[in-house]
Amino acid sequence: MSQSPQLPTSNLVPSTIALDWFDYPITVYAHHTDYAGVVWHGAYIAWLEEARIEFLQSRGIDFAQLVEMGCNLPVIDLSIHYHQSLRMGMKAIVKTRLMSIEGVKLPVEYEIRSLDNAIVYVSGRVVLVPVDMVKGKILRRLPSTVESALAIVR
Repeated sequence: MSQSPQLPTSNLVPSTIALDWFDYPITVYAHHTDYAGVVWHGAYIAWLEEARIEFLQSRGIDFAQLVEMGCNLPVIDLSIHYHQSLRMGMKAIVKTRLMSIEGVKLPVEYEIRSLDNAIVYVSGRVVLVPVDMVKGKILRRLPSTVESALAIVR
């Protein structure tokens, strides 16, 4: 039986990261809406999470593998602003980007926009922290594979 990689415990040095938007397309289906055909507020949060997982995947971070290593990235803060409702049948883009790392906090910014970028439906932000799933404690450093995937040339 192979051992899981050791999770890091030393301090995370703030790094500079790419601030490019990652686009995740969505379509509003009936199960996303209330009886009036307007998107239910919780559907927006689910789309933000889906976009975040796909963003990490695009950077080479497989969330399932991260969890297998014993590291989770729970949301510790969530802020969402509803600007305009989406309705059944509409299509939009969830734009996602990781902001500058703050200690071990990973702030992620979002905008849900119309396909032509003219309308902002939702804007939001979450903050993630790396947690050792066995010890139940916040890590002082990201696993090296995650840190290198999120960093750019300094």
